[in-house]
Amino acid sequence: MVSVFRNAVKSAVNLVLPTYCLGCGIQGDVLCPACATTLPRLEPPFCDICSDPGIAGVCRPCRLQSRFLTANLSGIRSPYLMEGPLRKAVHSFKYGNARVAADCLGNLLADYFRDNSLPGDVLIPVPLHRSRLRQRGYNQSELLAKVVGKASGLPVETGLLTRVLNAPPQAGSPDVNRRRTNTSGAFRCGTNTTGLACILVDDVCTTGSTLGACAGALAEAGASSVWALTLAREKLEPRLLGA
Repeated sequence: MVSVFRNAVKSAVNLVLPTYCLGCGIQGDVLCPACATTLPRLEPPFCDICSDPGIAGVCRPCRLQSRFLTANLSGIRSPYLMEGPLRKAVHSFKYGNARVAADCLGNLLADYFRDNSLPGDVLIPVPLHRSRLRQRGYNQSELLAKVVGKASGLPVETGLLTRVLNAPPQAGSPDVNRRRTNTSGAFRCGTNTTGLACILVDDVCTTGSTLGACAGALAEAGASSVWALTLAREKLEPRLLGA
């Protein structure tokens, strides 16, 4: 109850206080239009499956299917690299109670999706465990998905997937093997998704372990395909691959 009240107060304060661009400091939004045009875009070549930058075709980890928990994820697409002002904006949105960033960041993702549509009948935000949702006060992936859904006309389904295991934040995991362990069996789909083409929505992709685990749960329930759409993509370091 205390955490819920605290989050409500923080959200109310964020609505009242002015917002400043994390790129140049001008008042208006978390990223002003000028700074938004300078964000580091994820341009080809990148892996056909996981979008790891600098890779033509399919990267070795994806060929070996070692980056994902399952082989049920058709691919991941992201408009930006997780760098500079965008990193600040995402971290503020995700960990700094900056719910006000949802529209700005969601519209960036919606613009990309409009020009780079993926096959799908429904948008599914990656869920948070109920304890983390209670602590944070909102699911940042759900807020992004709702903006994309409004722009694209695709329905947003928040009840298809449930996070049943509360693992440590992935940002604190040192490598892909630990991340894979953290997400193994973490998600459950309690609804029959036979024939449904799904698009997962999340804020950031690092190794794809979380998205792969979600895709596995949806595929087990009958989904015909699962793609993933994230706002940003971390450029993988050798340490994250266990190299």
